[in-house]
Amino acid sequence: MIRRSSAPNAVEDHAASRLSRTVRLRIFIYIGILIVLSGFGSPSGGLLDIPISFFLKNKFHLTAPEVANFRLLAAIPLYLSCVFGFIRDTWNPFGMRDRGYIVMFGALTAAVYGIFAFTPVTYTTLLAAVVLSTTTCLFVASAQNGLTSMIGQQHVMSGQISTVWNIAISIPTIAGLLMGGILSSALDHQDADQAARILFLVGAAIMALVAIYGTWRPPEVFDNVQFDQTTSGSPLNDLKRLMQHWPVYPALLIWLLWNFAPGTATPLQYHLQNTLHATDAHWGQWNALFSAFFIPTFLLFGVLCRRLPLKTLLFWGTLAAIPQLVPLLFIHSVTGAMIAAVPVGLMGGVATAAYLDLTIRSCPRGLQGTMLMMSGGLLVIAARFGDVLGTNLYDRYGGFAACVIATTAVYVLILPVLLLVPRKLIATADGEPPKLDFPASSKAGAVPGSVES
Repeated sequence: MIRRSSAPNAVEDHAASRLSRTVRLRIFIYIGILIVLSGFGSPSGGLLDIPISFFLKNKFHLTAPEVANFRLLAAIPLYLSCVFGFIRDTWNPFGMRDRGYIVMFGALTAAVYGIFAFTPVTYTTLLAAVVLSTTTCLFVASAQNGLTSMIGQQHVMSGQISTVWNIAISIPTIAGLLMGGILSSALDHQDADQAARILFLVGAAIMALVAIYGTWRPPEVFDNVQFDQTTSGSPLNDLKRLMQHWPVYPALLIWLLWNFAPGTATPLQYHLQNTLHATDAHWGQWNALFSAFFIPTFLLFGVLCRRLPLKTLLFWGTLAAIPQLVPLLFIHSVTGAMIAAVPVGLMGGVATAAYLDLTIRSCPRGLQGTMLMMSGGLLVIAARFGDVLGTNLYDRYGGFAACVIATTAVYVLILPVLLLVPRKLIATADGEPPKLDFPASSKAGAVPGSVES
C-alpha cells in the first residue's frame, strides 16, 4: 500500500525542523545542478531545440507552417505532463523514489538519443525521436518537480526554492539560445544523417550524465524530505482529492494567464524582423537578453520572500509585470530592441518567481508532482494558443500594437484572480508556517509517510 502522512498540520510539522544555512545551500546546489543538466538534455529546450528547428528548415526545406505543425505534434507529450506527474506520485521505481526516475529515465532518454543517432533521418524518424525523448524526459522532470516542491513545502522555503528553480532553468534556456545557433551552424556543413548523429549523441551524453547524477544520494537533500503519498491506491480517489483542493484553481489560472501572452512569440519575432529588419541571430540574442534579465529580479525575490508575505510580492510583482511589453512600442531599431529587452526582462522576474512560489504552496500533499507537471503542461498549452491568438491579431488588427494591448489586458486579469487565493496561504513569508484553513492532507485514514531509502 502506498502511504502518506495523515497529520492535519503536516506542513507545519515538517517546517518545525529548521534547516541550517549550510544544509539549505547544499539542497539548492543539488537541485540547481539537476535542473540545469536535465534542461540541457531536453529536446524541448536547451541545446537541442533550436538546432532541430533549423534542421527542419535547412535540411528538409520545410516551410514555416510545416515547422510549426511539426512542433505542434512533437509537443503532444508536453500537453499530458500531469499524467507523468501523477505516475511519479503513485509509483516508486526500485524503491528509490525520485532518484529511481532520474536514473531509469535519464538512461532511457540517452538510449533513445543513441538509437536515433544511428537511424537514417527522415521527417518521420525525427518526429519519433523528439516525441519518444520528450516522453522519457518528462519522467525525469516529474521527479525533479515533485522533489523540489516537496522540499519547498515541507521546510517552508517555497520562495527560495522558486528563486533557485527559476535561475537554474534560465541557464539552459539562455545557453540554448546562444549556443543552439552555433551548434546548428556547425551541423549545416554536414549531410543530414551525419548532422542528426552529432546532434543526438550530444543529447545522449547529457542525459547519461543525468542518469549518473541520479545515483548520488546526498543526505542533506534526501534525509530532509518526507515522502507523503496517498493510501487509497485508487487513481480516481487521488484525482478527486486533487480536484477538491481549492488552492489549485487560482494558482493554475494565474499561471495560465501569465503564460498566455499573445504578443511574446511569433508576433514579436515578425515585428523585429519585418519592421525593424532584425536577423535570425538578432532574434536569438534578443531572447537571450530577455531571459537573462529576469535573473536580477529573481534574486530580488529571493531576498524579499524572507522578509515580506507572499501576498505583497504577488500584488506588486503583478503590477510591475502588467506593462511588460509596453516599452517595445517605443523602439524603432534593432539596437533599441536590444536595449528594451533589459527592462522587459526585469519587469517579469518577481511575478514569475511569486507565481511559482504560489504553485508550490498550493500543492495538495502527496500530489506535488501532479500539480507541478500540470502547471508545466498548462504553460505549453497557454503559450501555443496565446501565440495563435497573437498571430491572428498581428495579421488582422494593426500589427504588433494590437498584440501588446491584448497581452497587457490578459495580465490585468491576474489581479482579480489574486483575490481567489486563500488568504492564509499567502499571508506569511518564507520560513513562517502558514496557518491553513483547509486540510493539508485528505480525509482518508493513513499512516506516517516514509523517507526515501
